Amino acid sequence: MSKSITGNQKKRGRPKTGERSHIAARVTDDEAQAIDAWAEANGVTRAEAIRRLLSKALETERQATASPQQK
Repeated sequence: MSKSITGNQKKRGRPKTGERSHIAARVTDDEAQAIDAWAEANGVTRAEAIRRLLSKALETERQATASPQQK
């Protein structure tokens, strides 16, 4: 009987870059069209548009919770 392969075997799949996390989300067709329109208007890819829009939303939320407006 032959021996099993041992030693430094290659791993399957694309190697991890460790740079960013992968997050998947489902959006409606209308939301996708709005994201694509924003991306085109700002000269970025869809992925970059999503990152920037998410960053803007989070910053707005931080500002709203840090200094709530008096009514």
